[in-house]
Amino acid sequence: MIRDVGGSYRKAIVETVHHYSGTRPHAESIDALKAEGCWNNDWEASLELLRRQGEQELPAFEALVEVFNDFYFGGDPGGDPAAWTGFIRNEPLLVESAFFAELSAANVRWGFVSGAEPPSARFVLETRLGLQQPPLIAMGDAPDKPDPSGFLRLASALAPASVPVAYLGDTVADVTTVVRARQARSGQHFISLGVAPPHLQDSHRRGAYEEQLRAAGADAVIARTSDVLAALEQAIA
Repeated sequence: MIRDVGGSYRKAIVETVHHYSGTRPHAESIDALKAEGCWNNDWEASLELLRRQGEQELPAFEALVEVFNDFYFGGDPGGDPAAWTGFIRNEPLLVESAFFAELSAANVRWGFVSGAEPPSARFVLETRLGLQQPPLIAMGDAPDKPDPSGFLRLASALAPASVPVAYLGDTVADVTTVVRARQARSGQHFISLGVAPPHLQDSHRRGAYEEQLRAAGADAVIARTSDVLAALEQAIA
């Protein structure tokens, strides 16, 4: 997890649901939905929240995507990021480029499996963090998590089957992705690392959320993304 999406993707869910229903879902409702492990796609999550609110007429999926993206990007997703005015401008970074230099110096190869649209992922990785052509599997490149296909593809590109591969994520879907990768490729050592998202870091709900990650199969739950190198050393030792 490299950016705080509490004021962007999660806010776009809230505002999209409000756009159609006049009601804004609480953060707890979104967390509970995400904890089910099958709502990694925020467009589908928005539609499901509308369904559970009892909306009689659900919007067409394509129309909902357009509304969501208008909130999130505030402009053409395929256009110039400098022209975007949406919630994507409200994403504090949780790491700096030096973090990836530290991983590389420790002989840790790294890449990204993201549920974000490619323009959003590239904007963060390349424009904001300054990473040069980082290995990336984004939305549309593979089936949505928790399907492990994208993760397995990236793992194959980064390391031979004899090398352990870890994945750090902040949702049950992320953890389940690793669990399913083990089932699909039993001969390789896959490690699931979990971390609570920023909006829960100082919340009384953090402990319960971290327990959900462990119950889903996380091998370890760390306090913040920058702790991942120490966690890897312990997991592989």
